[in-house]
Amino acid sequence: MPHGSDAHSYATPDQIVVRHLDLDWDVRFDDRTLEGSATLQVERVVPDAAELRLDTRDLTVSSVEQSSADGTWRAAAFILGEADPVLGAGLRITLDADATRVRISYRTSVGASGVQWLEPSQTAGGEHPFMFTQSQAIHARSWIPLQDTPGVRVTYTATVRTPPALRAVMSADTDLDAPSDGEFRFEMRQSIPSYLIALAVGALEFRAMSHRTGVWAEPSVVEAAAAEFDDTEAMMVATERLYGPYRWERYDLLVLPPSFPFGGMENPRLTFATPTVIAGDKSLVGLVAHELAHSWSGNLVTNASWRDFWLNEGFTVYLERRILEAVFGPERVAMEATLDWQTLAEELDRLPPADQVLHVDLTGRDPDDGFTQVPYLKGELFLRRIEEVTGRERFDRFLRGYFDHFAFQSIATADFVTYLDEHLEDADIRAAIDVERWIEEAGLPDDAPTSESDMLVRVATLAGEWVAGEREASTLSAAEWTTQEWLHFLRSLPPNLSAAQLGELDAAFGLTEVGNAEVAHAWLLIAVCNQYEPAWSRLERYLVEIGRRKLIKPLYDKLVTTPEGRVRAAAIYERARPGYHPIAVASIDEVVRASE
Repeated sequence: MPHGSDAHSYATPDQIVVRHLDLDWDVRFDDRTLEGSATLQVERVVPDAAELRLDTRDLTVSSVEQSSADGTWRAAAFILGEADPVLGAGLRITLDADATRVRISYRTSVGASGVQWLEPSQTAGGEHPFMFTQSQAIHARSWIPLQDTPGVRVTYTATVRTPPALRAVMSADTDLDAPSDGEFRFEMRQSIPSYLIALAVGALEFRAMSHRTGVWAEPSVVEAAAAEFDDTEAMMVATERLYGPYRWERYDLLVLPPSFPFGGMENPRLTFATPTVIAGDKSLVGLVAHELAHSWSGNLVTNASWRDFWLNEGFTVYLERRILEAVFGPERVAMEATLDWQTLAEELDRLPPADQVLHVDLTGRDPDDGFTQVPYLKGELFLRRIEEVTGRERFDRFLRGYFDHFAFQSIATADFVTYLDEHLEDADIRAAIDVERWIEEAGLPDDAPTSESDMLVRVATLAGEWVAGEREASTLSAAEWTTQEWLHFLRSLPPNLSAAQLGELDAAFGLTEVGNAEVAHAWLLIAVCNQYEPAWSRLERYLVEIGRRKLIKPLYDKLVTTPEGRVRAAAIYERARPGYHPIAVASIDEVVRASE
């Protein structure tokens, strides 16, 4: 079991800590493995410490060597422990007193939880295979032997060999003009936690959006992605004006195939993004604002363990809103915040009290269990409450100082509370904010900020009039609605609707075949609840073609609530499961296969 301060890591960085990684891999699509080595530069915190402890999951270790300052390599004794279902296996390496580097030669498993391999048919182009990694929360250990805890930060280099015609990209300095000659080199000079190490390989092209931003994507997707995300530079400028300089040199995005299980992943210098946010009207680029904001909150100042996850996500949602307000205006933010309040309320109704806490205890559990809306949306409301009490101008100064003070560090909730006490020490402010209640107790305090959007109020009124039969769907004037307005309209409808009512909406707006993935998700939930048969074909295509967990899991959750739905869910999942990421599979297996 873990011995250090992180309940989800076998590492003991208080004894020996890893400072730098040199990675070297062959990307083997034929047997779906990475094969190569990881060389770790170590530092003894305790001078006579002799055992380096690392995290692994399903790795085949062929040899471990050690080296001192003279560069001579020699064998090192090691023990790979028994595997825990959540944590994987600890790797214990005995080091000589003068050893400063450790080289581990190894191979990943076909089922590595942090790596997905796609057949050409599962990509946009349909001609070449694709692979990508997803390390958060503790999946880096499934493709690199390392101290897989956010409390340890490392720099790294990597050499990646790929099949011809494919390009490798990483969360590191990338040569944008490097030829696709089968070998790529990377360097990350800023220290990052293990969960931000990322690799992708595929048939990729690049489009610049500004002197420091651009998009990588498959050729058939890259132009649409660049057009959708071309406000990224404006977002960066707005964030720098508020919270200080961007410290990662470039900010690029990689649009992944649809099987990516998340909306986005804030890998430094190269955000990984789902294609489901390419809506054609920039209505979903809040995801870009969110992942960019992580360049300050999360990547620059990082949660020290996964029970402190709200320090990453609550801050990031707050920054995301400020970015969107600066670029798109306050009404856009009001709509987003109103919808998110509804989402959080639904989540709090579903979750047990222990999981409604910001400083959540995840001991003995998979840290992925903590990826609820609580750290994101309750965390943002906590920070907005502080802003309400202090005033925006003062709170902006506080946040800018916070990012400067803790830059390139991993901190715990207690560190934040201490900093808050020291820099917002006014008695009136502290009396107005019950910090302990916000952080350590379930639910929302009575003084939680609320949001209201005039545009969404109007949409809800229209929904009520349509349900009451006071107007026809064709008179709703919805042609110019944003994604947020559509989502609110659909959420405002009662749970039980007739086939005639659903057919009227469908005929007026083509909702069953709508291209916007978020709107389609909301419509298909309604279709499942009301057994709307014209949507069954689209439902199956949607669940097969998209792997984003946020969009697909709720549909399976709804399907399995009826006997007919369980049969349908099992049949669709049988077809869709091979294309899902292991992280999504783990979640949906619990829903569909538990109900069989």
